[in-house]
Amino acid sequence: APEMNPDFRYFIEQVKARRPSCHVIDRCNLTILLEPGYEGLAQFLARHRVEIIASMPCYTVENVNAQRGEGVFDASIKAMRVLNSLGYGSDLSLHLVYNPVGAFLPGPQAELEADYKRELKKNFGIVFNNLYTITNLPIARFASYLRRNNKLEEYMQLLVDSFNPTTVSGLMCRNTISVSWTGEVFDCDFNQMLKMNWENGTGPLHLWDLDPAAVENREILTGNHCFGCTAGAGSSCGGALL
Repeated sequence: APEMNPDFRYFIEQVKARRPSCHVIDRCNLTILLEPGYEGLAQFLARHRVEIIASMPCYTVENVNAQRGEGVFDASIKAMRVLNSLGYGSDLSLHLVYNPVGAFLPGPQAELEADYKRELKKNFGIVFNNLYTITNLPIARFASYLRRNNKLEEYMQLLVDSFNPTTVSGLMCRNTISVSWTGEVFDCDFNQMLKMNWENGTGPLHLWDLDPAAVENREILTGNHCFGCTAGAGSSCGGALL
């Protein structure tokens, strides 16, 4: 959770104090808002008008707890109610993220968003702005899950077979970079997880060493995991690409 960084609030205060003020997005772990030591965090985010994007793998308790652990669903609902009371979901932006609970592609984003909004409003009185569907990439914990269940090859084939060339122009790696806490630069968050960093010939390239002009036509580092972002309707931090 980014909120656990001891300089999290300081960083946001400094960025928002710049002129012109910068837009800040918090990829929020909802349950952190309820943890001891983080009292007032939701109010802090609202005061600085920080956009929140939060994972919510389903609108049912069974599926969320199965993926994230016992009690996570109830805590997430409680946190979203706090955010709603502060204006999130209406005046302030609150977006939810859906990841499939298993080795399959997300369903149509618009249909899932309608389902989420209906069920969360009806059962819990919760409102939010948009739902983003994100494909599970075969790396890290999800790759381990696939291996344990002998589904890695099958899932990889699904991604390859579902390749959609019309998604390529909208891929985030074409216009966005990912920067680690040490300043190392990557084409995307997934490449960062795989330690596929930019290099300058002698070692990792850092943000403060970048020449913007040289970055413009730089070749993007790719791997098999990239098929996850180009499968079906595509996938990005902002949800489906198509």
